[in-house]
Amino acid sequence: MIQIVRTYIDKHNLFPEDKPILVGLSGGADSVALLAALVQLGYSCMAVHCNFHLRGDESNRDEAFAKSMAEKLDTPFHKIDFNTAQYAKEKHISIEMAARELRYRWFEEMRVHFDAQAIAVAHHRDDNVETILINLARGTGIKGIRGIRPKNGYIARPFLSVGRDEILCWLEKQQLSFVTDSTNLTDEYTRNFIRIKVIPLLENINSSVKEAIARTSAHLSSVEIIYQSVIEKARTSVLKNNNRLSIKELLAYPVPETILYELLTPFRFTRRVIEGIFLSLDKEPGKIFFSPTHRLIKDREYLLITPLEKVEPNIYIIKEEQKECRTPVILSWEKTAFDKEFHLRKDKNIAYFDYDKLNFPLTLRTWQSGDWFVPFGMTGRKKLSDYFSDHKYSLPDKEQAWLLCSGENILWIIGERTDNRFRIDKTTSYVLRVKFSGKKE
Repeated sequence: MIQIVRTYIDKHNLFPEDKPILVGLSGGADSVALLAALVQLGYSCMAVHCNFHLRGDESNRDEAFAKSMAEKLDTPFHKIDFNTAQYAKEKHISIEMAARELRYRWFEEMRVHFDAQAIAVAHHRDDNVETILINLARGTGIKGIRGIRPKNGYIARPFLSVGRDEILCWLEKQQLSFVTDSTNLTDEYTRNFIRIKVIPLLENINSSVKEAIARTSAHLSSVEIIYQSVIEKARTSVLKNNNRLSIKELLAYPVPETILYELLTPFRFTRRVIEGIFLSLDKEPGKIFFSPTHRLIKDREYLLITPLEKVEPNIYIIKEEQKECRTPVILSWEKTAFDKEFHLRKDKNIAYFDYDKLNFPLTLRTWQSGDWFVPFGMTGRKKLSDYFSDHKYSLPDKEQAWLLCSGENILWIIGERTDNRFRIDKTTSYVLRVKFSGKKE
């Protein structure tokens, strides 16, 4: 077994540095074998033990045994006590989840404190098989079927290449004892149920089912690398600026629904919602979908993704004596005489108004239902909703459009079109020149 573990460590480059390794030592067979194996392989190890105080005297027994085993293997020993039940209650999580969070948080603190290169834990091949079966039962993608990774951040798992029976056989040859967690003997927990009930039934079909599932997991680990490379390519080509998803480029992929799922799950859209989004791709624009954190709008050519934010209607006042504003957009302005020296510059980010037609203070606001103006160069009024539709504004574009107003009248859709009623003409004496320099970051 020791040579199999050595080969696995080298293959996955689990311990590349000349630094100590923290080894999670519960006192059970797997963790005792892991610590002993790494010590035999010549690594500098430190044993770390968590007492979760969930099994009364048995928890204290495990702590005492782990300490004595570390001493027997001439390994430094560190331990911590947790009130796991209280933590689970405060966090509203299961006992299993609470123990996991507490354990790995402390392991990481100890790794940093001792500048260790890794935290070795004793997950083995059978644990991997159980994880895969649990994920299959709950519903999973390729990541779930792939199973447990050899290394995840600083967490290393050197025993994924060996099974429980091999570990027990090796411990017997090494004359190393261990303690047994009584909760592992019941089928109360899901993992134990898989181990005690499900796997023996599968072994009636194939006596080597655990080895077969482990091989499949290894194959799928390679497949996932290829899969992820395609997803990353799609993330670059399909998802623009992390908020616009090109429908045309998405549909160019062989399995666009799968690509869509991978691109939208980081925004917390569920599989069912993503299925609805996919079915909407060839429908009329305007349909809106929600996740707990984001909103997605099906537009003409894009799926538009915006964070869910509670936006209150705001009106910003611009007083006559001001020279600029920087919220919510950056504007500057000046009053100038309309004479022979006046030069009109054609630029959609600069607007000119007959100063005497304005009523101060001016206001800045977003559009509202029923808003209208008289577009520059026209005589009839036009609803802003129609103007936005004619100019193919998406819903986010509409919501982010700011209006410069005089009283109830719209002077300018900022950066776009001014109102013809406030244009300069031959009767104009003074001009208000307003420059738009962008939106507030």
